[in-house]
Amino acid sequence: MKKLKLNLSASLLAATAITFGACSSGGSSEETAESTEPKTETVAASEEEEGEWVELVKGSTIEGWTQLNGKATYEVDNGVVTGTTKLGEPNSFLTTNKMYDDFILEYEVKVDPRMNSGVQIRSNSYEKDTTYVFTNKEGETEEKTVKAPRVHGYQVEIDPSERAYSGGIYDEGRRGWLADLADNEEGRKAFKNNEWNKYRVEAKGDTIRTFINGVQTAELLDDMTASGFIGLQVHSTKIEDPMQVQWRNIRIKEL
Repeated sequence: MKKLKLNLSASLLAATAITFGACSSGGSSEETAESTEPKTETVAASEEEEGEWVELVKGSTIEGWTQLNGKATYEVDNGVVTGTTKLGEPNSFLTTNKMYDDFILEYEVKVDPRMNSGVQIRSNSYEKDTTYVFTNKEGETEEKTVKAPRVHGYQVEIDPSERAYSGGIYDEGRRGWLADLADNEEGRKAFKNNEWNKYRVEAKGDTIRTFINGVQTAELLDDMTASGFIGLQVHSTKIEDPMQVQWRNIRIKEL
């Protein structure tokens, strides 16, 4: 088992870490982490950042992607990725082979209102168990061991339930919620069930900002993980009837 030793500080959620070995798709280093409450105002996304847009899914192929963990079904048709749940399977992830650090990611999503999903960013899957030590929201030291090859890292939530936390930032397989929408009423109204919803994710340095249909849903200051893959999640389910989540127009601009 890998042991990741972090030096704790007095901030709300902080951790510093040494660089550790390569993951199944690439390497990563863990540093400091601090979270903030999401903003509630509507924000016009800026297009001033340098870089060129790159389509991550073209035509009807998943070239450049690898499925990890669960065995949910992923199909691609004319640039649209359809993920279908499979009873008894754990969370499934279709992940990019390339690792990304600073970027702007855009995509559209439509989901069955009965299921939960999300998009992983700066996420990893390691060949050995990895232990993280950090300070939780209560200011207490907490230790979390992520079993190999569990996908873990930042997830931009797709939540069509009455809770309506779509666009919130969840730390999949590790710390849980980092930026929910409990205090962002406008953000909770941004996601429209049974429709295509446009997401925008801005990750630069220790700052991650999320938008749905032009409305800012969350902002997080956290530098526990600076680099990782993009992943499309099909959540585990207890419902026998297959459910689907779809993504299209997935593109990224590296900064």
